Amino acid sequence: MRVLGVDPGLTRCGIAVVEGIPGRVRMVAVGVVRTPSTSPPGERLVYLQDRMEEWFDRYRPDAVAVERVFADVNVATVMTTMQATTIPLLAAARRGLPATMHTPTEVKAAVTGSGRADKAQVTAMVTRILRLETPPKPADAADALALSICHLWRGASTDRLAALAGVERERLAKQGVRA
Repeated sequence: MRVLGVDPGLTRCGIAVVEGIPGRVRMVAVGVVRTPSTSPPGERLVYLQDRMEEWFDRYRPDAVAVERVFADVNVATVMTTMQATTIPLLAAARRGLPATMHTPTEVKAAVTGSGRADKAQVTAMVTRILRLETPPKPADAADALALSICHLWRGASTDRLAALAGVERERLAKQGVRA
């Protein structure tokens, strides 16, 4: 399975692609899309969308994992992050790909074993899990990799179970049984 992970942000948006199965994972690509804070929001979103589309077209993920934004005291930051969050969700929907949102706590727990891990611990574990020679930088890149790993390890099995449940519902419906 190939997962595209996105750590959304309008100024810096981390994007990563990993592939594998739980227990065996490798990095395919990682990067950060940057937009100038002095540009109008619409232009920044278009630029982010264009770069995101390039990643989808080039790496052809099977699933998408996006960090769920949590409420903060800085409403302006939350709003721009939410705007950036819509870009990968729309790109996935256009392609018929499953998109899952993971909380920061869920990602930290999946990668480090503790939902309270700090950024340095997450980066260290991502580096170890992917057997990288140097830690991914900036933190947005490491976070996107962590999201991809989290989904591969946790979300993939959830996606498979949901697909199996759908197949079973269809089978029962054909037999005239309500599920």
